[in-house]
Amino acid sequence: MITGSIDYCAIGQRLRAYRIAASLRAEDVAESLKISRAAVYRLEKGEIVKIETLERLASLLDTSFASLLGIDTEYYSSGDGFFERMRQLEEQSTHIYSHFDPFSFLLTSSDYLAHLGMMLNESSESIAAQRYATSLSILNERKTQFYQSVPKVINLISLRNVERFLHIGLVGNLTISPGKKSERMLLARKEIYHLIKLIEDQAYAPTIAITEQAIPSIAFQIFYQNKDALALAMSPFRLGELPNITTGIASITSSEDAIKRYRHLFDKLWQNSAKDHKAIDLLKTTLENF
Repeated sequence: MITGSIDYCAIGQRLRAYRIAASLRAEDVAESLKISRAAVYRLEKGEIVKIETLERLASLLDTSFASLLGIDTEYYSSGDGFFERMRQLEEQSTHIYSHFDPFSFLLTSSDYLAHLGMMLNESSESIAAQRYATSLSILNERKTQFYQSVPKVINLISLRNVERFLHIGLVGNLTISPGKKSERMLLARKEIYHLIKLIEDQAYAPTIAITEQAIPSIAFQIFYQNKDALALAMSPFRLGELPNITTGIASITSSEDAIKRYRHLFDKLWQNSAKDHKAIDLLKTTLENF
């Protein structure tokens, strides 16, 4: 039997994320473990009794027993499982510190998900469109959940990333026709106008800042529940221009040292960044330059 102060719900959430990452249905897991599909869903709700079950699941899902327990770093080699884990953590969080390239998906317009699907299909014609369906569905859930629960997200955005976003446009590859390229650059401009409106609509302390400083190439997000740090997520996946959600290794850790170092980096960059009207002026000037 499993005993002690173990967060069963969190284990269940990781099980679900790893199952999605492995492209397995609940039926597939049930068949491998010789249990019912309903039992799989109970496991993903945290109803876990035998440690042997977790060991078998770790082997099936190609992860470690320690990662399932949350005492080791979680690794995700595809966007599907990582985005699901992000959704879970966002659901639990009261505030989040975020740096994504070019900026957080949660800040994009309501049209962006359709644009992302278009770019993903362009980025790899050899991969069937349904390959991206799970990720797009989870991203849609994340956006819906964000507007329903509204955890406070403090967003650090690199001006260099915005410039590249405007220069390249919403494209999946660089071989599209000049006419399409112009159309996609206009779509990118609309997203920056949407970003400006979000800054203008801020009713409280600034939650979006634009930095002109050098910024890490790896995207990261730090999750908090009140004063308690939940986790640090680091991602190689891109949801902007030339997107990638299939190649790379994302990681999630609850290491206090890792969270402290990334928060220190975030605070240092945030302190000297443009906010409120200064951020708006910087983005408008950038739009004029393009």
